[in-house]
Amino acid sequence: MSKKLTILMTTLLAVLLLAACGTSDESASTPSSETKEKDVFKVGLEAGYAPFNWTQQDDSNGAVKIEGSQEYAGGYDVEIAKRVADALGKELVIVKTEWDGLLPALQSGVIDAIIAGMSPTDERKEVIDFSDNYYTSQFVIVTKTGGQYAEAKTLEDFAGAKITSQLNTTNYAVIDQIPDVKKEVAMESFSHMRVALESGAIDGYVAERPEAISASAANENFTYIELEDGFKTEEADTSVAIGLKKGDENIDVINETLNAISEEERQQIMDDAIANQPAAQ
Repeated sequence: MSKKLTILMTTLLAVLLLAACGTSDESASTPSSETKEKDVFKVGLEAGYAPFNWTQQDDSNGAVKIEGSQEYAGGYDVEIAKRVADALGKELVIVKTEWDGLLPALQSGVIDAIIAGMSPTDERKEVIDFSDNYYTSQFVIVTKTGGQYAEAKTLEDFAGAKITSQLNTTNYAVIDQIPDVKKEVAMESFSHMRVALESGAIDGYVAERPEAISASAANENFTYIELEDGFKTEEADTSVAIGLKKGDENIDVINETLNAISEEERQQIMDDAIANQPAAQ
């Protein structure tokens, strides 16, 4: 009886040892969640600021699926994000994020970068780093076709107009340069501004030129004014760059990637984005 018990215990011990070895091998061959995280490049953007970024229902024209959604993101920013992800050897993941949530998302590690038409202002540079610029534009005013301000040429021509722009942006700050302007409450998105302009709640909004082209292409009731005596701005106000965590080790690779894109190619990417934007954006 004692001999049988000894044999049984020896057999059980061998089984346990084999199981332990199997577990060890399996854990060694299965990528950890940390490893998987390192293989992706999570980019935050609004997916609502055409032609820089927008939301669509399929993957046409190179759109990328939005994390946790059945929708896709397309636009100039997405094309830039794809190039950066390729250079880093990582899979691009788009994280749709409200404008005011982009900085907190980057700082907390929810996203790895902000590629959302964001200008590298001094205020933002205090809390995050920026890449070199990947697009430079100018501020214009979007207004109604055939409306009171459709023939405006200078800032003075918009005196008394109800003007707004996006919350926490330089676009909104420069409105103060318009004499006797009726500066309306800042809005969360350009989609909201287009609705407000269509309804007559505002007379116009300040936007970067690509957004204005996008707005007028999407709605024949909209036009935009390129001012003869325009807003006084710094280069950082009308440029856009990639937002990164302080001390991000990838910044040199990212800058090399951006600087390899010629000015002609950048404009072509933007022209394609304007042409490919969904009509409702």
